[in-house]
Amino acid sequence: MASTDQSLLDLTDKEIREKLSLWDRRTDAMAPLTEKQMDSVLDIRAAAETLSVPSELPIEDLCSLSSRSLQSPFTATVPASTEDVLLKGFQMLDMENDRIETAQQFFAWFAKLQANMDQDENAKYRWKTRDDLNCYQEQCDAILKDVSAALEHLDSLQKQYLFVSNKTGTLHEACEQLLKEQSELVDLAESIQQKLSYFNELENINTKLNSPTLSVNSEGFIPMLSKLDDCIEYVSAHPNFKDYPVYLAKFKQCLSKAMHFMKIHIVNTMQNLTSQLTKRDPMGLTNADNAFTLYYVKFRAAAPKVRSLIEQIEQRAEKIPEYHQLLDEIHQCYLDQREQLLSPSITSTITDLTNQNSKDHCALVRSGCAFMVHVCQDEHQLYNEFFSKPTPKLDELLEKLCLSLYDVLRPLIIHIIHLETLSELCSILKNEMLEDHVHNNASQLGAFDAVVKQMLEDVQERLVYRTHIYIQTDITGYNPAPGDLAYPEKLEMMERIAQSLKEEQMKQMSQESMFSDIVTFAFLQLLVSLSFTSISPADLHGMWYPTVRRTLVCLSKLYRCIDRAVFQGLSQEALSACIQSLLKASDIILKNKTQIDGQLFLIKHLLIMREQIAPFHTDFAIKEISLDLKKTRGKIIKGGGNIGAVPKFFRLNSHNAILEFLLEGTPEIKEHYIDSKKDVDRHLKFSCEQFIQQQTQIFVGNLEEFLTKVAALKTMAIQGGPTYSLSQQPWAQPAKINDIVMATYRVMKSKLPSTLQSMSLYLANRDTEFILFKPVRNNIQQVFQRLLALLQEEYNGEDLQIIACPSMEQINLLLSVNK
Repeated sequence: MASTDQSLLDLTDKEIREKLSLWDRRTDAMAPLTEKQMDSVLDIRAAAETLSVPSELPIEDLCSLSSRSLQSPFTATVPASTEDVLLKGFQMLDMENDRIETAQQFFAWFAKLQANMDQDENAKYRWKTRDDLNCYQEQCDAILKDVSAALEHLDSLQKQYLFVSNKTGTLHEACEQLLKEQSELVDLAESIQQKLSYFNELENINTKLNSPTLSVNSEGFIPMLSKLDDCIEYVSAHPNFKDYPVYLAKFKQCLSKAMHFMKIHIVNTMQNLTSQLTKRDPMGLTNADNAFTLYYVKFRAAAPKVRSLIEQIEQRAEKIPEYHQLLDEIHQCYLDQREQLLSPSITSTITDLTNQNSKDHCALVRSGCAFMVHVCQDEHQLYNEFFSKPTPKLDELLEKLCLSLYDVLRPLIIHIIHLETLSELCSILKNEMLEDHVHNNASQLGAFDAVVKQMLEDVQERLVYRTHIYIQTDITGYNPAPGDLAYPEKLEMMERIAQSLKEEQMKQMSQESMFSDIVTFAFLQLLVSLSFTSISPADLHGMWYPTVRRTLVCLSKLYRCIDRAVFQGLSQEALSACIQSLLKASDIILKNKTQIDGQLFLIKHLLIMREQIAPFHTDFAIKEISLDLKKTRGKIIKGGGNIGAVPKFFRLNSHNAILEFLLEGTPEIKEHYIDSKKDVDRHLKFSCEQFIQQQTQIFVGNLEEFLTKVAALKTMAIQGGPTYSLSQQPWAQPAKINDIVMATYRVMKSKLPSTLQSMSLYLANRDTEFILFKPVRNNIQQVFQRLLALLQEEYNGEDLQIIACPSMEQINLLLSVNK
């Protein structure tokens, strides 16, 4: 501290200022001062300027010395005492060897003197400050000592705290570990207790099952079952437990006991019901009025007694095989009891229905099927009273009961010979039973559906068989009676009857005046429409040829009764047979009556067939498969010959005929289609063409023959023969031609009305008559046009007058009058 003060004293004011300027220079200051610090420095400087003179230096002497020195620093004479003072002052300033000779030296001396004065003035403050600082230092040393002591105590406390904290943490960790172990042990104990609870239940369950007061209807029985199921499931899921097989077997034994109790209760309930009903009706002959009460009401009343147990069994049946087996046994018991009750009653009822409808098979089938429909529906409803889940065994029972009806009806069905009855049975089974009843309630009538389908197949099979026989006997083998071939007498008779009825109706209507004008006008309109109808009286009354009527009736009955493929085959067979019968009848009529009657008879009935089969929306084509043996015959038979001929010779080398037959002579399979509808059209077309050709031949056959001769003569001339003159030919003389033309005209005039009348009588349709006669008229017109052209070319005016051929206007007029 002293050295520091001394170094500060050694510094001059200039150096201090230089040092201070370095500290507080504007750029890169060594100790930059704040404004407050700068103000402090300025205050200190102002105070330093007013410092007092040091006490060691007398002020008076110094002032006198100074004044003298200032007055004459170089020449002044200084007294001795003054010299001593100055000497003393110079010594104090270490300037005893220096002399002040100049003003500059004086100022230097004065500056030193002033610095020393300043130093002396500041010394007491520095000493005081030093003493204060020493005091402060002592106090700080004491405080440091106290702080060191306190820090030592704190270190000791910290070490003790760390020791206690470590011990406490260890204790906490130990406690936590103990608590964790305690929790694990508690959980383990609870887990063991929970696992043991399933095994401990064995004794409780055994006690309850062996109790003499146990009842399956008690409140605790179903919870016991649930607990038993849980135990079995748990034990089965842990095969690694000790004594697993023993406990599982014991639990299974308990389950068998419980299921036995349930089975005994349910079976006894059902058997008691059956025995009660059997005692009341031992023969099963209860009438229909009491059957519902006996067989259904009592069972429905007993259903709630066992329904809860059965529901428990059904809920467990999907998971536990033993319950599934128990449910099957209960189903079988229930169905056996129902069969025991229903089978005699159903047999008795079917027997009664058979006796009541022994002559009406359709009524028997309808009533029997309706009865079985009610039985099936009632049985399903009763089953749902006991059980909530379906079983196929119920349908098996109902199918067995329905077979009792089938067993009664099938012998009757296979002996039915009438197609009407068989077709009506098909309609009943297919439309009323399958499409109405079964379709609307398929779930309850599944068994009935199977039996009805089987019965329907039998009826259809019988219907197809009887149809084949019917086609062979009543269509193909039909022998027409004289009245069947009485054409056109039958048609003329029907025309007369219709005309007489029409006249009587008109006469009666004119006589009756009680009708109102509106009714009379409406009736007149009806008669007018009937009079102009296109349907002949024979058609209105269905007076067709019997084979046609039978064929169409047969097809109409078969159409909705059998499958389409079978119908196509039968329709083709029936139509082919009908066409053959028509051809046969047409030939007979043609021989017995006239040619036009036979032709129009065939055309009329072919038109009827074509019109009547149009509504059948089916394909009348069938596929037939045949074997082509031509290739086979060529390989076996050498050198020609028939199939049955002996071959002339067989080769025995690699080209042996037998070998060729095996390798290359396989018969070819050919498929071809037979369309009966197209067959009808083909015969109709052929008949119409034949009618047109024959009528044309009747009317203008002589003229066509004459024109043919002329054409042949022209052909010969063209090919290089002799030239000819038609008028010079003997057969082409004008007189000859006149005979031919007049004969043709007379034939047309005489026979054309009768021909048109026959067409109207047979066809009874203006449009059809016009279409059929139009080609005949066209042919007649073309023949006369050719004739007139030939006459104009070959004959002169005089010859034409002799020939007197009618003009086209006359021919057209004749044809139009008779149109």
